[in-house]
Amino acid sequence: MKIQIKKLCEDAIIPRYVRENDSAMDICSVEEYELKPGERKAIKTGIAISFPTGNVILIKDRSGLAAKKGITTLAGVIDPDYRGEYLVVLLNTSSESVKIEKGERIAQILMLPIIKPEIEEVKELTDSKRGDGGFGSSGKF
Repeated sequence: MKIQIKKLCEDAIIPRYVRENDSAMDICSVEEYELKPGERKAIKTGIAISFPTGNVILIKDRSGLAAKKGITTLAGVIDPDYRGEYLVVLLNTSSESVKIEKGERIAQILMLPIIKPEIEEVKELTDSKRGDGGFGSSGKF
């Protein structure tokens, strides 16, 4: 499978896999911005992507930014017919400002196949061992 990536500005960086067995490609910022504590901002990447129907691109956190600086991503589902600039919504969960540098790897893009199930409305669902047990229902180890 091939995807097409278009640079929308000269200094945009084409996403790439850093290691051979990586599942997601790193995507970079084309702008510099200081993200204040609790602030969220859509950061420009300067790229647009065309990829085959039947797939989706998810924008996900970079583990280092999340663990070390408290930067996480919001939103991030890209449909195959979208041709505009990819923006990455970053949220600063830390108590300190974090500077986003131009050219910095700010997120990862992960492509997955999509299964579109047929929807059937029912009065009752089939039984399962778990039932409607939600958060914390499995107990402690």
